[in-house]
Parts: sequence; structure tokens; C-alpha cells
Amino acid sequence: MNNFTDTLRAHQLKATPQRLTIMHIINGYGHINIDKLYEEVKKKFTSVSLATIYKNINAMTQNLLLSEVKIPNGKSVYEIVKEDHSHMVCTKCKNIVDIKVDTASIVDEVSSSYNFQVDTSELVLSGVCEKCHS
Repeated sequence: MNNFTDTLRAHQLKATPQRLTIMHIINGYGHINIDKLYEEVKKKFTSVSLATIYKNINAMTQNLLLSEVKIPNGKSVYEIVKEDHSHMVCTKCKNIVDIKVDTASIVDEVSSSYNFQVDTSELVLSGVCEKCHS
């Protein structure tokens, strides 16, 4: 996913310099919250406003280019949309790791046990990573 101009256009978004910068930053970090993203974008566009960052993030999320990961007891982070996956977050160092977990059985059980139609599911596991645990 190196050609962010084509990626933005494929999601019906204009490839503005700010959006291209946002994509490069998110791609570099993997997961990033709005405050850190704003800090990084300001290095290149000193007059950019936080409102502009929110506007672009919202447009990119609505067009399914970015996804928001809601972190328990923390700020949401954003990542470039990729295959279905879940997350582990270390409560000490705040590192976020993508993990592959089959949530289909959980969704099936909830759907049948509670007669509930699940549209989306998101799993975020919180704890202490190996590095911080040692």
C-alpha cells in the first residue's frame, strides 16, 4: 500500500497533501491517536488545525480507509484498514499489537443465545506485554 494517492482515490477521496501526510504517518506508526497524529502533521504543515485533522480522519474512516480502534481506558487510535484482526494493548507501555483471533464462534454463540444480529465485533485485550512483565 505504498501509493497512497491511488488508495485515497479508490476510496473516493481527494489526494490532498494533508491526507497523503496523514496516510504516511499512520502507515509508519501502525496505530496512532489524534493528538500524536496532530503533533506529527504539524511538523510538515505548521498552520494545520486540529479541526482539519478530525475532518480528514472522519472522512477517511467513513470511506473505510481508516478504522478506529477503541482502547479501554485510553484514547482511540486509528489504523489503515486491513484484514480482520483484533488487538492487544499493554497497559504499561501502551504498545498495540495486531493479533489474529477467530471471533466467529463468539459471534455465533451470542447471535443464537440472545437472538441478536451482530453487525460488527471488535476485540481489544488489555494486559501487560512480555517486555513490561519481565
